[in-house]
Amino acid sequence: MTKLYLEDICAGQKFGSGEFSLSAESIKEFAALWDPQVFHLDEVGAKDTFFQGLAASGWQTACITMRLFVTGELQPANGFIGAGIDELRWFRPVRPEDVLHLQSEVLESRPMRSKPGYGIVKVKVLTLDAANQPVQQFVTSMVVEARAKG
Repeated sequence: MTKLYLEDICAGQKFGSGEFSLSAESIKEFAALWDPQVFHLDEVGAKDTFFQGLAASGWQTACITMRLFVTGELQPANGFIGAGIDELRWFRPVRPEDVLHLQSEVLESRPMRSKPGYGIVKVKVLTLDAANQPVQQFVTSMVVEARAKG
């Protein structure tokens, strides 16, 4: 996959990703370590909760999104160096056997005033299930190396 420099990335560009499938076991393993709540840990106990069944932690969805983002079509030359996340939203629960993928759109690309040779690329990242229903969205700002160093 071609590595992209700041000059290669402009507003309006769209990028996709591969897919990631969740199992009930992976949902429970993540929850046991990082978000131990009944609706993430136990199918029976989860039935009487807001989610009415086992649901992945939103933080697990965010981690899966990061993996899909880093291995997806958008490949900055210097890797993924985050400068912040805004507007993180979860729209619906992610369930066992859901298959997730991303649609990303560049909102802005500009040189950094404080660090010549680098720029900020702002990207809206939408995580979708197999039915293309949105499950999560955020806007991220990334530090991207410029081909021109000054």
